[in-house]
Amino acid sequence: GSSRVEEACDIYARAANMFKMAKNWSGVGKKRQKWAKMGKNWRCSKWPTWSRWPRTGTVRRPCFPEAINCLIRAIEIYTDMGRFTIAAKHHISIAEIYETELVDVEKAIAHYEQAADYYKGEESNSSANKCLLKVATYAAQLEQYQKAVEIYEQVGTSAMDSPLLKYSAKEYFFKAALCHFCIDMLNAKLAVQKYEEMFPAFSDAREC
Repeated sequence: GSSRVEEACDIYARAANMFKMAKNWSGVGKKRQKWAKMGKNWRCSKWPTWSRWPRTGTVRRPCFPEAINCLIRAIEIYTDMGRFTIAAKHHISIAEIYETELVDVEKAIAHYEQAADYYKGEESNSSANKCLLKVATYAAQLEQYQKAVEIYEQVGTSAMDSPLLKYSAKEYFFKAALCHFCIDMLNAKLAVQKYEEMFPAFSDAREC
């Protein structure tokens, strides 16, 4: 009943800590999931739900699919609250698991793209561009060259207009040109000419 929710939350938390001491990561995850679900269903003030799912995901990292499920639940909670920057960070955590542990590049791309969308919505353009550059790198590896070109050109144009970032624009135009070479030699030549017109400093750069 609702009158015992606080006590039940406390017991689940203690149980999770016991499993953690025993290095039983599956047990930790299960108890923290129960803890978080109870907080969500009963609006348990003592144990705020939104702070529990990310910790569950981190603790259960040895059990990667379960960790991803926990992080997805955390994302649902944060997006409901309108806290898209934190949701974006959790998408990056999921992308990194797919990237380094589960080796599923396409799913990593999907989560980096979603993170970039959330960052853009919050006008965190620098963070969005970091995610997009990851997408471009993997798109090129998957021979999705046109997609990579569009991202490198977009980020390069954005960097070009910034006094602090303009020197990195030449790198992004260089990578875009390489992707163009993989598609068509003439397109690459025209692209380099376009980059020189857009960004005259590119003409004198080693990358050009």
